[in-house]
Amino acid sequence: MVNIYTLTLAPSLDSATLTPHIYPEGKLRCTAPVFEPGGGGINVARAITHLGGKATAIFPAGGATGEHLVALLADEQVATQSVESHDWTRQNLHVHVEASGEQYRFVMPGASLSADEFRRLEEKVLAIESGSLLVTSGSLPPGVELAKLTQLLAAAQDKGIRCIVDSSGDALAAALELGNIELVKPNQKELSALVGRELTQPDDVRKAAQEIVHAGKALRVVVSLGPQGALAVDAQQCVQVVPPPMKSQSTVGAGDSMVGAMTLKLAEGAPLEDMVRYGVAAGSAATINQGTRLCARDDTQKIYAYLSQR
Repeated sequence: MVNIYTLTLAPSLDSATLTPHIYPEGKLRCTAPVFEPGGGGINVARAITHLGGKATAIFPAGGATGEHLVALLADEQVATQSVESHDWTRQNLHVHVEASGEQYRFVMPGASLSADEFRRLEEKVLAIESGSLLVTSGSLPPGVELAKLTQLLAAAQDKGIRCIVDSSGDALAAALELGNIELVKPNQKELSALVGRELTQPDDVRKAAQEIVHAGKALRVVVSLGPQGALAVDAQQCVQVVPPPMKSQSTVGAGDSMVGAMTLKLAEGAPLEDMVRYGVAAGSAATINQGTRLCARDDTQKIYAYLSQR
């Protein structure tokens, strides 16, 4: 099994609660909050652990919120390598309104990282064993320019580390310019921005994903298509996996669950179809939970078994 690591530059301590109704100015009575670790790469590592795999999360942690974050990850038996930061780890709030089913997500800016704090994170990344998988996911915090992240990814690739990037916009485009990214997971809108044109016809998505692969920017492109599942492309084939119809409670964590499941299969050397099938199963499993919960192993296995029979 290939070793898996994740990098999260803007982690968070997430709290989720329920309230009967939401309205301005009045006091909103809420249930006791549920605290969970947050941040793209951290959630990917958690999803991998929930699915029975192993991944080490690399991230900064500061203040009491950072200590709480590290403790929660220890409770979930997620391996960690953290760097102490001066600024406190941010805390996000997710509110589910029982009367309407609506969700409100209050996302705070990430804690600033100093040059020295980033350097210490960089040292941990570049100490990863050659041939390992590194998933970089989540937003950039204040104090970290995009160029610093791409330089780190380039240095990691030079050391033989296989990079997966789950990002969007300029960050995703910059990572793809490095070339040979193991896996990217844009949605249709993000893919359209990457190729610089509208994707209006059914076959446009496939052609755009193949362009990225054939240009040597990524070895695998998995396009997230919402209820239509995902379209996966590599140098040899194109596969679409459509999930079964399910009642969605929350989409929070679905993308991270999908990336975690696909990374786990990639580490096992699974073929493209199996990788994306497991990813869609985990993403779907996450949507049947309320709040910020990720995929559960039993739910994922049931959906995966269903998809494998089709």
